[in-house]
Amino acid sequence: MKGFTAFPINIYSERRNRTDMKTTELPNMSSPELAEWVRDARRQTLALIADLSDEQLLGQPLAITNPLLWEIGHIAWFQEKWVLRRQGQPSIRSNADALYDSAAVPHDVRWGLPLLARQKTLAYMQAVLDRVLERLEKPVQEEDRYFVKLSVFHEDMHTEAFTYTRQTLGYPLPRLDVRLVQPSESGPLPGDVELPGGSFLLGAKPDEPFVFDNEKWAHAIETQTFRMARAPVTQAEFLAFVEAQGYGNLQNWTPEGWQWRESVQAGRPIYWRKDPTHGWQRRAFDRWVSLEPHQPMIHVNWHEATAYCRWAGRRLPTEAEWEYAASGPRKHRFPWGDESPTAEKANLDWQASGCVDVGACREGDSPFGCRQMIGNVWEWTSTDFLPYPGFIIDPYKEYSHPWFGNHKVLRGGCWTTRSRLLRNTWRNFYKPDRRDIWAGFRTCAL
Repeated sequence: MKGFTAFPINIYSERRNRTDMKTTELPNMSSPELAEWVRDARRQTLALIADLSDEQLLGQPLAITNPLLWEIGHIAWFQEKWVLRRQGQPSIRSNADALYDSAAVPHDVRWGLPLLARQKTLAYMQAVLDRVLERLEKPVQEEDRYFVKLSVFHEDMHTEAFTYTRQTLGYPLPRLDVRLVQPSESGPLPGDVELPGGSFLLGAKPDEPFVFDNEKWAHAIETQTFRMARAPVTQAEFLAFVEAQGYGNLQNWTPEGWQWRESVQAGRPIYWRKDPTHGWQRRAFDRWVSLEPHQPMIHVNWHEATAYCRWAGRRLPTEAEWEYAASGPRKHRFPWGDESPTAEKANLDWQASGCVDVGACREGDSPFGCRQMIGNVWEWTSTDFLPYPGFIIDPYKEYSHPWFGNHKVLRGGCWTTRSRLLRNTWRNFYKPDRRDIWAGFRTCAL
């Protein structure tokens, strides 16, 4: 990784086997509070599909989406599998595994499955939910609590996917029962900050309340001095690249990026158009809006981000550089410290119904002065998604291991990400051609 040297041996010599999950509880989190997480996740799931017709719930077959009718059933199946069925118990529904096991049911056939009708799917979801909540009314073991959390975080990831599926398919902005918050600050945030060299721990430490396997464990790296943008690239900045014919200039692209660009004939971001009357616009769900110049660029893939960097004489940060800029040398959970996110610090949880200007949320600045490293828009890094030293697969073995090597790492979360899911060490990962997700990027000086 450019600018970083990783020590070959993980500083944490302790190794855990697959059944020894790291599950230290969040401070004072009781079983009733965990039960409320379960209810809250399900409320969001149902709210995100409540206004859709049966036809919209099925949608059209695409490589980048799932049929939402299948996906909500899959959420219930996953929760049932990991919370209720770990000792080999049968499902509430005899055909649940055949329908909803994402590791066994190929993506392309999910639209043609004999899926349960809407009301029967909802009934299956409610039956699973009721049994999980009943389980939490009794004393539960630490391992049970781990799997309840896993099911909640899994559902949180899917509700974010529901939101970008609605964008992909041109459905309306979801109507959610959330307290809408618009930040008081706005505008751009130009310039770089300089990050000094020094020692840093990349990855999660064992005292973290919940850790996915790809975050394990923190290992020492030595940093070199580098400069990083204070904020993500804005729509106005990316428009300059578009109007400079940046998409058509071979010099801006990696060979793989140019091959992708040619294959889809990309000449602009996927949801942009130039209207003869209103100028440049972007599609926000089912309506067209004028570009918001100071909001972060969103819905660009890794190839597009890299092409912009080449055009601008910049580069993407490595994953290690990103985490160092977010955490600081003291290794905080969040850029601002260890306190949970608030609306003043980060745009999360659908609270603004979209992105906000890159100058907003000043209270969430990192120790080095970088803003919005949590929330608003996911940020591509230059790093391939690979395991950390000493990687051991967790019980949910399909989460990370199958995707090592052909995905890129993204960091930070976006406006639809649940705040309880995130921390500075959290790693997202997608293939470099995905531009449907809520992803943008920030840059570093060469």
